[in-house]
Amino acid sequence: MTIDDIKELVALLEQSSLVEMDIQDGDFKIRLSRKGEVVQALPSHLPTLPSTPVETADDTADNDEDLITSPLVGTFYSAAGPDIPAFVRVGDKLKAGDTVCILEAMKLMNEITVDADCVVEAILVSNEQKVEYGQPLFRIRKI
Repeated sequence: MTIDDIKELVALLEQSSLVEMDIQDGDFKIRLSRKGEVVQALPSHLPTLPSTPVETADDTADNDEDLITSPLVGTFYSAAGPDIPAFVRVGDKLKAGDTVCILEAMKLMNEITVDADCVVEAILVSNEQKVEYGQPLFRIRKI
């Protein structure tokens, strides 16, 4: 895979509605993520570590009422299963009580819901990423 191939993949990701993209070409594996995610490019035989969101000036300007944060330490799942669409995508309008993700902690699956009608402005973590207590998961705009 050449640098031009990688630039083409980045352009594809930027033009699409995808949040994350994994590509494998022989021993080369690359994961591209949007909005503050770490980009990983490792040979496929090496273990990968979960990416950590990078805090930007945009993120620090937000106040707590515009964020959905993790109520516990665990693993973030954007969908109920690997072949099932994500609970939410950027731009989705949600009603109070709608499920936005699942957090797994000690083999228990905990559904995380919104407490008010809102619009999802950003998803701040990747699927299967380890999250900490209080870590922002979603940026929302209440409606």
